[in-house]
Amino acid sequence: MAMASLARRKAYAVVSSSRSSLFLTTLRGFASGSDENDVVVIGGGPGGYVAAIKASQLGLKTTCIEKRGTLGGTCLNVGCIPSKALLHSSHMYHEAKHAFANHGVKVSSVEVDLAAMMAQKDKAVSNLTKGIEGLFKKNKVNYVKGYGKFVSPSEVSVDTVDGGNTVVKGKHIIIATGSDVKSLPGVTIDEKKIVSSTGALALTEIPKRLVVIGAGYIGLEMGSVWGRLGSEVTVVEFASEIVPTMDAEIRKQFQRSLQKQGMKFQLKTKVVGVDTSGDGVKLTLEPAAGGDQTTLETDVVLVSAGRTPFTTGLGLDKIGVETDKIGRILVNERFATNVSGVYAIGDVIPGPMLAHKAEEDGVACVEYIAGKVGHVDYDKVPGVVYTTPEVAYVGKTEEQVKALGVEYRVGKFPFMANSRAKAIDNADGLVKILAEKETDKILGVHIMAPNAGELIHEAAIALQYDASSEDIARVCHAHPTMSEAVKEAAMATYDKPIHI
Repeated sequence: MAMASLARRKAYAVVSSSRSSLFLTTLRGFASGSDENDVVVIGGGPGGYVAAIKASQLGLKTTCIEKRGTLGGTCLNVGCIPSKALLHSSHMYHEAKHAFANHGVKVSSVEVDLAAMMAQKDKAVSNLTKGIEGLFKKNKVNYVKGYGKFVSPSEVSVDTVDGGNTVVKGKHIIIATGSDVKSLPGVTIDEKKIVSSTGALALTEIPKRLVVIGAGYIGLEMGSVWGRLGSEVTVVEFASEIVPTMDAEIRKQFQRSLQKQGMKFQLKTKVVGVDTSGDGVKLTLEPAAGGDQTTLETDVVLVSAGRTPFTTGLGLDKIGVETDKIGRILVNERFATNVSGVYAIGDVIPGPMLAHKAEEDGVACVEYIAGKVGHVDYDKVPGVVYTTPEVAYVGKTEEQVKALGVEYRVGKFPFMANSRAKAIDNADGLVKILAEKETDKILGVHIMAPNAGELIHEAAIALQYDASSEDIARVCHAHPTMSEAVKEAAMATYDKPIHI
């Protein structure tokens, strides 16, 4: 029955067990944290700072330790936020140069002021990091700037950024130290000729040629930035496809779109040699399965082969915290490690390495500590590639549904048939919905479109509440909007669309 799923509410968010009486007894500023805390968080990234704020809001005396000296972690300082700033700025330049004339806007000359572009990016980062410090003060979270390592399961020694040392004590300690760039054998990152994503965010000039090693989220986004600004971009990928977590049909259309923009791909290819002795970089390439070697010359190489959990120097072995073969900390459903009183969240544990997933981990972990019940469903965490067009998805791919042996229906709707997309002359992409054949329950939604990262959350809510495609189709969507394509794809899933 249409809208029936809205009545099927999950009660876990309001379930609570008996909790201890925990009260705030002192005003906490940016001090040392030497008194015992209810919660200590090691790491001030999206998972860590959110966990710290939530813990304090729940009445727990909380200290957050951050080695960088600025809050927000990799995401805010050298990841999600600065990359999105550059993606937007480079898109504006590209539109001015290539699309304005189609809309009757004539510009005699368009130039890139890279220094100004970087300054805008840095300003955004600075304002947001200061904003988190303001949230710490507002919520009375104690903030210790320094590198923390375990002395015992209830004590963390911190080498502070001012050269001192302090010991922070806590009844519950949460490890939220995030991840670091995964290195490649024989490829040394110098952040000049061979850069990580951090270096790619701070180049002082536009390289004529850029090679990206790795066709995942980060590589394609940063490749898009510099490609729009004028670089010749070649992506080298060991696997046979880009973004392996993406639905195959969407992936193929996405790759075609990037190729139309000038991005080149060498798939099923590995880097076996790097020569930086000249002015540029000379890469020696080889087929992934073995074969004849070739060379590829470039000015800058971006190493974007994934990320690895960051636990260096934490002293996990000292207190006996168990990890898996690739260094991820093992936790139970309450985010507790095998060591009593020690927890872990975010990129250091199994699951998607995404900032928003880490935030949800942080809230749920703290809720468990406070005697409540938390919950994160990793099957319903959205993923977004912030290129142009964007690609966003939540739930299962068609390949995953097939592997489960579930009978299903597929509904699709192209943005070429969406009135808003046509009106703004930006209609590259589609919406694809997968639903169980018998019940019409939505299993996965995949969107390639401008602002797909915003459109996907209607689908995320639908999956969270076990909605059917008919539920979405019978919701009135404003006209003209890009969101109408989601409605039409839902109509195509359980019945027939109207506008195609």
